[in-house]
Amino acid sequence: MDLNEAISIAKSVRQNSYAPHSKYFVGAALKGKSGKIYSGCNIENDGIMSICAERVAFTKAISEGEKEFEYIVICGGSSLDTLGNCTPCGYCRQFMSEFVDKNFKIYLLSPDNKVSEYTISDLLPHNFNL
Repeated sequence: MDLNEAISIAKSVRQNSYAPHSKYFVGAALKGKSGKIYSGCNIENDGIMSICAERVAFTKAISEGEKEFEYIVICGGSSLDTLGNCTPCGYCRQFMSEFVDKNFKIYLLSPDNKVSEYTISDLLPHNFNL
């Protein structure tokens, strides 16, 4: 599976987001070293314990036995028809760093569908784990 397929999955899974509070719809596609893609969307609730798309993808992967990861694609926006600028929140950055090395790639989609590439170290330079 290549990056373009993962981008397509991340965009598609946004349609499953449950975001009645923020009205911000996020999709993620996490590629394991096995080659399998794990998708995730954000799921909100009335309390403070909503779960972001990135953590949904990671918990699905880990619960299925995947322990090593190549990259994640993340996209989001305030409409299901358009993309906005979307980066992982601080909680997700720290969560991801628990399971990846410092060179783990994070691909973000911009409103004009351009792909930006970061490492976890770029987005979380002073984390607890790396």
